[in-house]
Amino acid sequence: MSTRILECQGLPCPQPVLRCKDCIESDPGTEMVILVDNDAACENVTRFLGVKKYEVVSTEKDGDTWKLTARPSSTFTLDDDASAETNEFSQPRDKGTKTLVFIASPVIGEGDDVLGGKLMQNFVSVLPELGSDLWRIILLNGGVKLAITGSPVLDKLQTLEKNGVSILVCGTCLEFFTILDQKQVGETTNMLDVVTSMQLADKVLSM
Repeated sequence: MSTRILECQGLPCPQPVLRCKDCIESDPGTEMVILVDNDAACENVTRFLGVKKYEVVSTEKDGDTWKLTARPSSTFTLDDDASAETNEFSQPRDKGTKTLVFIASPVIGEGDDVLGGKLMQNFVSVLPELGSDLWRIILLNGGVKLAITGSPVLDKLQTLEKNGVSILVCGTCLEFFTILDQKQVGETTNMLDVVTSMQLADKVLSM
């Protein structure tokens, strides 16, 4: 089995994931050694490889660099369509309208952040009224702070997730605010999942 080394240090999201995707498409079944330099990229690459039926057989950290060694799992076959979007974040619901809620701030509007924070709490509280149409929530930029310990809406987001709503939390944003280890709800994600979700959604509500 050949081995490909993917040096992804310093690459912005979602480039490490895309490098892995390109490698699987061009050389399916090859072993990969992936080097990344932040925890979010490590999580994103590991999850993506699992979806593509690859197994991360070792994970080593040396300073700021993660070294992931991945091989095809026992369920991988060369007949698999490596280019297909088969991860759990890209799958639409079978029925109903797919409504995506895009939140890029912990507050709503400008003028007063205390008021804006209360408005955001009210907004998240009302989201269950969308019923089965509520498909996915994406948290980016300051919005990722809603998913961490101490968030005033954490319990509401956790309840939504338990009820089947997919919640994606930007890994790059968590790293920027140095709060990745405080995330309590949702899946750490990358811009590829964000763009794919927006493409698949029937309706996008942006806050």
